[in-house]
Amino acid sequence: MGNIKIIETNDGSSSLFNEVLNETYHSSHGALTESRYVFIKSGFEAIYEGKEEVNILEVGMGTGLNAILMIEQALLHPHVKINYTTLEPFPLSSDLIDGLNYKSLLSEELTPYFEELHSCEWEKEVSILPNFTIIKKESTLEDLSADKDYFHVIFFDAFAPNKQPEVWSVDNLKKTYNYTAQEGIFVTYCAKGQLRRDLVEVGYEVERYPGPPGKREMLRGWKK
Repeated sequence: MGNIKIIETNDGSSSLFNEVLNETYHSSHGALTESRYVFIKSGFEAIYEGKEEVNILEVGMGTGLNAILMIEQALLHPHVKINYTTLEPFPLSSDLIDGLNYKSLLSEELTPYFEELHSCEWEKEVSILPNFTIIKKESTLEDLSADKDYFHVIFFDAFAPNKQPEVWSVDNLKKTYNYTAQEGIFVTYCAKGQLRRDLVEVGYEVERYPGPPGKREMLRGWKK
C-alpha cells in the first residue's frame, strides 16, 4: 500500500491517491460531497420509499465512505432494512483507514459504526444495526455470484473506465443488469458516452442526471 497516500479534497474530507493508477478514490472537489450526492441522494433516496427492505451492491468499497453514509441512512430510516454487499479486491490497510478524517466530519454517533465497518470479518454477513447488515467480499465483480433481480440499487464506484476498463466491460454490466431488481437502479459518477451506450445495450433505461460539484453530468440506469 506504499503507492497509496491520503489527500484532502476541496470540501475538507479525505480521499486517497493511487500513484500507480494516477487516480484519486473520490472527486478532488469533495469526497464526502460526491458520495452523498451520487450514491445517497441520487441512488438510495431515489428508490427506498415504500420499501421495507433495500438490497444494495457496491462495486468498489475503497475507504468505506459510501457504506458509512448508508449506515447513517439506516439510522434515519429505522423502518427500512438495508442489506449491503460491497466488493473490494484490494482492501486498504488499517493505517490508511485510521488516517482518514471522516469521523471528525460525521456525527459522533457514527464513529463506532465506522470502526466496526472496517474491523468486522470479511466474507461474512454482519449485523451492524438491527436494520443494517453488511457483507464485505474480497472479490471482483467478475467473480461475484448473486441472485437474479436481487439488488434494488447498484453503486458502481470503481476507478474510472480509462484506469480499469475491465471493470466497466459489457460483460460486467450485463451481470449488474441481471442482478438488478425490477424497477431497480444502477448509479455511477461516470458520464462517458460509451458507458451510456453500453448500459442501453445490456437493457437499462439510461438518463443523464446533473452531476455533483465539478461534474456536469452523471448516469443512472433503471431496470424497467
